[in-house]
Amino acid sequence: MSRTQRQARILELLAEHEVKSQGELSDLLVSEGIEVTQATLSRDLVEVGAVKVRRGRALVYAVPGDGSEAAATGTIGDSASARLRRTCEELLVSATPAQNLVVLRTPPGAANYLASAIDQTRDPAVIGTLAGDDTIMLVAASPSKAAAIATRLQGLVGSRD
Repeated sequence: MSRTQRQARILELLAEHEVKSQGELSDLLVSEGIEVTQATLSRDLVEVGAVKVRRGRALVYAVPGDGSEAAATGTIGDSASARLRRTCEELLVSATPAQNLVVLRTPPGAANYLASAIDQTRDPAVIGTLAGDDTIMLVAASPSKAAAIATRLQGLVGSRD
């Protein structure tokens, strides 16, 4: 099965089921004979634009514009910059520029979420991000842009008040 076919099936499953975790989605795929690694599934969810939204008391995966009730009730309508602001307020611990890089620290397990929020802004000064468990390496277009990005992200943390 190609990546495109797999991602199309993931979109269908998210529209048909209230999927609360990657493990649950993996089980649904396996039941259809589609085996994927957790890393591939995680990448697929990012590529199709799936986000977790609150549905009642649970968080479920939804995709912007899929017409589902889950998508309509979540934060999907928010702009990428609003999502970045909220995510930085909640998760950014520090932002340290180093040449054309910015090293971002988050609580354990949160780096991928923040990196995704940064990627979705499509900021031309950001060449790319690489996330681990609690650290993100952001590659900027230049050292001056790295410093500006670090300052801007730290400023978003200051908006918590």
